[in-house]
Amino acid sequence: MLRIKRLYLFMLQSFLPLFLMTFLICLFIVLMQFLWKNIDDLVGKGLEISVIGELFFYAALSMAPMALPLAVLLASLMTFGNLGERFELTAMKASGVSLIKAMRPLIIFMVLVAIGAFFFQNNVLPISQTKMFTLLYSMRQKSPELEIPEGVFYDQIQGFNLYVREKNRDTGMLYDVLIYNVSKGSDNATIIYSDSGKMSITDDKSHLILKLWQGEQFENLREQGVSANNVPYRRESFDNKEVMIAFDANFNRMDESGMRNQFVGKNMAELQQTIDSVNKRVDSIGAEYGKSIKEMGYFGLPYYTYQSSPEGVLSIKQKEVTMTKPLDIDSLFRGSNPSFAKSYLTQALSKAKRIRQDYEFRSYTMNDDRRTIRRHNIELMKKFTLSVACLVFFFIGAPLGAIIRKGGLGMPLVISVFLFIFYFIIDNTGNKMARDGRIEVWEGMWLSTFILLPLGIFFTYKAVNDSALFNRDAYTNFFRKLIGRSETRKLEVKEVVMTEVEIPEALSMIDGLIARCNEFMTRYKGLQSYIDYWTQGYNRRELHAISADLEHTVDYISNSRNRIIILKLMELPVMKSLWFYHPTNYKWLGWLCAAMFPIGIPLYIVGTRTQDKLKEEIHHIITTCSELASLLTVDTEDTDN
Repeated sequence: MLRIKRLYLFMLQSFLPLFLMTFLICLFIVLMQFLWKNIDDLVGKGLEISVIGELFFYAALSMAPMALPLAVLLASLMTFGNLGERFELTAMKASGVSLIKAMRPLIIFMVLVAIGAFFFQNNVLPISQTKMFTLLYSMRQKSPELEIPEGVFYDQIQGFNLYVREKNRDTGMLYDVLIYNVSKGSDNATIIYSDSGKMSITDDKSHLILKLWQGEQFENLREQGVSANNVPYRRESFDNKEVMIAFDANFNRMDESGMRNQFVGKNMAELQQTIDSVNKRVDSIGAEYGKSIKEMGYFGLPYYTYQSSPEGVLSIKQKEVTMTKPLDIDSLFRGSNPSFAKSYLTQALSKAKRIRQDYEFRSYTMNDDRRTIRRHNIELMKKFTLSVACLVFFFIGAPLGAIIRKGGLGMPLVISVFLFIFYFIIDNTGNKMARDGRIEVWEGMWLSTFILLPLGIFFTYKAVNDSALFNRDAYTNFFRKLIGRSETRKLEVKEVVMTEVEIPEALSMIDGLIARCNEFMTRYKGLQSYIDYWTQGYNRRELHAISADLEHTVDYISNSRNRIIILKLMELPVMKSLWFYHPTNYKWLGWLCAAMFPIGIPLYIVGTRTQDKLKEEIHHIITTCSELASLLTVDTEDTDN
């Protein structure tokens, strides 16, 4: 009997509800985006709820590939963020369960999801896309629901413009009706004015009937061939009149066969078959064009070579590939009249232009075929990229959630949206470049995977090794070490002193510190040159020695019971070991950095300013230590007295 471990069952129970919830939320969001994009084609058409519901069902199936990677990313982030926030991951690691082992059931589940996504892309998506686009185009072709406004011209009836000054919504009566029939052109327009009227639609919803009372009709007779000088138009007055206008108010579905033949309606086998057939046609047409160019010869002339027979008779043979000697153009002009030479050039130029235009026209067909091949290849690659994207997003979201240890919909949602927008931009950029033929199709379609896969590997490595990737203190210490930041020394008078301060020993420490600082200031008096800065810099060992002596002196004298001495110790700076003091440890690397002259100048300027601040600190140490020695001497005299 197959039994699932409690740990694996717990991980599945934690992940699956979140995955289902996030998938439905993401699907709802993309459906709202689809509705907002096509709202103009749906509103005002009088469509039935069942038809709109059918469209949204097929749209949901078609939008599922877009919502699935985002749902995987958000669900994995929330799951492992919740586990980290409740210290359940810590308990697992303490009991000897590694992060990879905890992720094992979810990895298996995601592999199954990826396999299911592949079969969905190959078998279900072509059918759903075919039905969705067919239904959407049918809705676009449907005439809008007839609702004539008051006081403005209504032009939604093809070939007619209607104007109604006022409507009675209770009785359906129209007042001051003006109709322009421009179906035969504006020059042959028929104008009808009526005091009142009423509108109705035939039972088959194919025609619109207007019953008009007390009006006039003006008709242009130019179409009948009557001379415009005699009878320019015909005027008719009527007490009541019926006008029938063709207006199809039915919803007619388009045939799916046309959309089924497009790349969005084909599975892998059909896509590959189309690619092979179009490639074969392109190759055959290209070979035919190449053969015709070879047969055309040089400037439209066949190639000929001369061969001598054993009997000494010259025979002429047409050459099929290339000429052994280039044609001497100048020889055609040396023995001819200048007017003939100009005629030769004009004829040759016009013929070359005709040939060029002919092959440019032929290239349009080749470009269309190549575009068809690229679109089918893109659709073929999409069958695989979705599955791989789900796995990549899982290996980004799960380790990232274990690192940040924040559950809920706050931080995970922000990170997920940011990463998905980044993925969406890269994926669409690669798709467009592949569609336009700027790069290979496989490069454009796998561009997002090539960029995000190293990110997933990096996050997984950091999470498995418990790296403090988002520890603010670690980054603060790094930048503090890089550019430095002044620190204030904090000391207090100790209530209990374990080691009493010996004044002679303290003075000896101060003298040694002052001597070391003076030696450093003597060695580095002026500003270092550009080459010296990159190849030498400041001696780090001397700086470390000064810093060590300073801290040792402060630690020893801080045992003093004199508050003034403690306050004077707090004036001593905390020395830092910055990168700008000595950029490189190796001379060859320093020469290499110095060779990068335009880039090295800004760093050199910042580095020399940092060195000047260091000199100011050392000078301040010398001054403060001298004052401190005076205070210790006074304190000794007071103690002796």
